[in-house]
Amino acid sequence: MPHRSLWLDEALSPDEPAAIPLEGAARADVAIMGGGYAGLWTAIRIKEREPSCDVVVLEQDICGGGASGRNGGFALSEWAKLGTLVQVCGRDNALAVAKQFEDAVDDVGAFCEQHGIDAHYHRGGHLWTATSQAQLGAWDGVMKTCRELGVMPFEEWSAEETARRSGSDRHIAGLFEPTAAILQPALLVRGLRRVALALGVRIHEGTRVTRLDRRAPAVLHTPRGVVTADRVVVATNAWAVGLRELHNRLAVISSDIVTTAPMPDRLRELGWTGHECISDSKLQISYYRTTDDGRIVYGKGGWGIALHDRIGPRFDRDEGRAREVTRAMHEVYPTIADVPIAADWCGPIDRTRTGLPIFGHLGGRNHIVYGVGFSGNGVAPCVVGGRILASLALGSADEWSASPLVDGTQGRFPPEPVRFLGAHVVREGVARKEEAETLGRTPSRIAVALAKLAPAGMIPKKDE
Repeated sequence: MPHRSLWLDEALSPDEPAAIPLEGAARADVAIMGGGYAGLWTAIRIKEREPSCDVVVLEQDICGGGASGRNGGFALSEWAKLGTLVQVCGRDNALAVAKQFEDAVDDVGAFCEQHGIDAHYHRGGHLWTATSQAQLGAWDGVMKTCRELGVMPFEEWSAEETARRSGSDRHIAGLFEPTAAILQPALLVRGLRRVALALGVRIHEGTRVTRLDRRAPAVLHTPRGVVTADRVVVATNAWAVGLRELHNRLAVISSDIVTTAPMPDRLRELGWTGHECISDSKLQISYYRTTDDGRIVYGKGGWGIALHDRIGPRFDRDEGRAREVTRAMHEVYPTIADVPIAADWCGPIDRTRTGLPIFGHLGGRNHIVYGVGFSGNGVAPCVVGGRILASLALGSADEWSASPLVDGTQGRFPPEPVRFLGAHVVREGVARKEEAETLGRTPSRIAVALAKLAPAGMIPKKDE
């Protein structure tokens, strides 16, 4: 049994109908690999558009056992990556895609309300902060692009307002995006599972796809059965790195999270009561939010690195990294150092070169499509991804299948083992650069040069 997140421990219910593993041979119009946000949103959108379409979801663990049940619960747009969207999509398309991602945040809340999913959704906004002098100006490029394109989704906050709203004077500047929300991510994904089942989607949990025969119709092999499908959707998040067509387009890194015991009185003392989600401007980003029962959930990305497609137990939990995350939390919130840590966990992130998700036809095949690479920001963008993948799977010609994110070129990573070894060198450079900056020192030229080689993550790098 893999180590579970606190989110999943809270969300899993013995009253849920079991989704048994696949046994024997089966047939489907559309087979979806992956029972997380991307796969379940896709299944739901297909059934909404074509109720007669026979859809099966194959999930190697339980729905939400991957990133969808382990993430920080930030529902963010991609406005912070507007400059990258311009590079990938062009100016006009960038604005349209950014608006789709923004609308997706509200779509999540509306869907939860419509279907009675109590995912603890709160639209409290996202606060992007600077926690050292070196981080000041981290968002200057984004702001410049916004002004050039005539949009302004952000509010610049003073140091005083940033510290007051975040509950810590370690935040010395802030950029606020009011469209963002927080939620309990596992409650959302299990709610999506319930809705998909009610629509007639067949879900097989505990069913790992061991081999994908790419001919048409495709054949998906599992330990105890096979599925023959006219169309296949690959929505396996970091595990897509095991597919040869996607291997060099994704780099798998860890994101580690700790959570305090409930302490609602202490949060009121801090003044952090507005449901804001917060992140700093480091490349090894720290991100944090509060919960309905008064916890701080604090995460940090970029320490663990996968070799080839080996996503092992250290991507479920790493006690050493959890201690480092706890130390980082106490640097920002020193007055809660006496509050016990109630749980810790981690998970894999499927990072792309640009930090934007990628969609397309696997190896140019019309009958196999993919949507991966959410780069640590999948909660809301997977809503858009589900619409894109549904249209691609159904062969529809519409705004979603014509998205500029489909079949584009967003860069590749070096082959293994160069990528694995190089990633460790770059990570060390990033860590040394950011440690020096935190201490008010000038980082070495080598550390600065190595940090520039790191790919974009949840927020863009300062020089982008």
